Amino acid sequence: MTAYAAIVLSGGAARRMGGVDKPARPVGGRPMLHRVLAAVADAAPRIVVGPAGPLPEDVRLTREEPPGGGPVAATAAGLALLDPGTPTVALLAGDLPLLTPAALADLRGALDGSAADVTCYVNGSAADVACYVDGEGRRQQLCAVWRAAALRAAVDRLAAERGGTVDGAPVRGLLAGAVVREVSWSGSGPPPWFDCDTDEDVRRAEEWTR
Repeated sequence: MTAYAAIVLSGGAARRMGGVDKPARPVGGRPMLHRVLAAVADAAPRIVVGPAGPLPEDVRLTREEPPGGGPVAATAAGLALLDPGTPTVALLAGDLPLLTPAALADLRGALDGSAADVTCYVNGSAADVACYVDGEGRRQQLCAVWRAAALRAAVDRLAAERGGTVDGAPVRGLLAGAVVREVSWSGSGPPPWFDCDTDEDVRRAEEWTR
């Protein structure tokens, strides 16, 4: 598989958790953000966008403009730190405590066609992005691997549609014009796309990590 970078979004208001620093909440004894970073330990660079506490020294930290501008603005900030030659990039939420290297490898294989049981084409077109879908067919938009050029183009398209800004743009807008390879999780263990929006979600994730 080709080399890849990772952009991890650690912002968000966490309103359903009372405004706490959600990615910093521990699951299985480690902050959720650190669990996500461990799942992409082989990515270079690894970029965290948003507020964050101490990070591994090779992880780069940046902020979206304006702060609190949402996931698309955060994505744009992460992309600004990538080398122009970066081929693919994982775009991930910072609250995915069950994400694993194997799950990322499946997404990467689905995008570049290196896995034996997947294809990187959708209806005859090369995929721009591979993302997980849950059991009800909902796309997990922040558990995805993109071709970097396609992600830049998606951000630019949204900015053009919104008068030159992506402040407040919904993340689903990134997928609107993209060729999407949907991937169902078939591995062992809990779903890697499970995100923690509530205290109950954190409790469920804790149970899965025991």
